[in-house]
Amino acid sequence: MFDRRDLLRCIGGAAAAAALSACAPGASRRTAPAASAARAQAALAHFAALPGSASALVEAGDGSRLRLEHRPDELLFVGSAIKTFVLAAFLREVEAGRLSEDAPMTVDDGVRTPGSPVLLGLSGTLPARSVLEAMITHSDNIATDLALAAATPAQVRALIEEAGLAHARIPDSTRRFFSWIAGADRGVDLGWAGMQRMDDGWTPGPPREALNDEQTLAGTASEFVRWYRDALAGRYFARPETLREFRRIQAMADALALVVPGGLAAWGKGGSIDWREFHCFCLPGQMVVREVPVTFCFTINWRGPDDGVAPMFERYREAVAGVLDAVADALRPA
Repeated sequence: MFDRRDLLRCIGGAAAAAALSACAPGASRRTAPAASAARAQAALAHFAALPGSASALVEAGDGSRLRLEHRPDELLFVGSAIKTFVLAAFLREVEAGRLSEDAPMTVDDGVRTPGSPVLLGLSGTLPARSVLEAMITHSDNIATDLALAAATPAQVRALIEEAGLAHARIPDSTRRFFSWIAGADRGVDLGWAGMQRMDDGWTPGPPREALNDEQTLAGTASEFVRWYRDALAGRYFARPETLREFRRIQAMADALALVVPGGLAAWGKGGSIDWREFHCFCLPGQMVVREVPVTFCFTINWRGPDDGVAPMFERYREAVAGVLDAVADALRPA
């Protein structure tokens, strides 16, 4: 979500290597074929062994078919994974008649922020529907701040509370988050000019940790699994068409194609950060295997040099893809 080299790139702590014993028998309850379930268990052990603080939860259906977990209640930085809450809150405002997906939203320096691969160089208006799509498909931060301001942080947090997600945290805006971790005073938005200065290495004060108690993007695997299981079932929407729109946009997340087995329907939203040698990858979501929903979340936080991010991403991607592929096999008939 935040890359100091091109300032706060958003796609979405230090600890000893995760113990494999967390994935030992007892971490899984299943009726899936024993060999396939064992392969899924081994794949999760591979993920858990990645350097840093790793957390994961995978549930097939209600978990009785297959359940895999590794420290699922650990609070970690999750980056852009929180944008699912912004999308849902915005669509609920559309349901209530207070917002419209057809209404124009304005892009200018008042909302411009790094980590915006779609809207960064644009000025003018575009429909809210396109803003929501840019937020999820390409994790565009300008789109996120436009949608978050329209839905309001208070409404997004109220939805998080309604969903019973006691540990999920969102910032007032991505630019407020960037300002805070760069050392700005509480409540200060450094603006687009400040973001550009930060890109040159300037900070207004001592930099802060990305995972903090003031402005952050955080959550747990267990709560993300609960969220996607319930939200994709329509629990938080009054109308079927709102659920369809939520599912349509969540299916556009580019990270899904990197890890979900081909041919399966899937929904989700990834997140990441690179900030002063602190890094994160996170991907929560759901795929469907033979009409069985498989809801998942994989998060890892670690510290290390920036030149190690690309190889670490490939290790993460390969590990997550391995788990989901094994789970899909476990749910298919022999």
